[in-house]
Amino acid sequence: MRTWHKVALTIIVLYGILCGAALNVMYQTPERFSRVMMHVPDVAFMLLPFKPLWYTARAGRLHIGDPAPGFTLPTQDQKATVQLASYRGSQPVVLVFGSYT
Repeated sequence: MRTWHKVALTIIVLYGILCGAALNVMYQTPERFSRVMMHVPDVAFMLLPFKPLWYTARAGRLHIGDPAPGFTLPTQDQKATVQLASYRGSQPVVLVFGSYT
């Protein structure tokens, strides 16, 4: 009976370490995250709680009413850049993230 306790405890500890490692990777940049995730075996997606970990890692810290963080993006023709801060106080800005294909 004592052996089963050790086996169960070992499995629980390993599961916790794997979940912690997955969460740590999810906090990384998208490039680093994708490089790691392409090596994760398919069975891991069935065993680890990826969705709750992802929601935890990507929850963000902004609240309603907080100003949007500043960023700079290239224009569609790649000839110039646009800063979000340049629109502050002059006109509304709508940001849409998604795919239209």
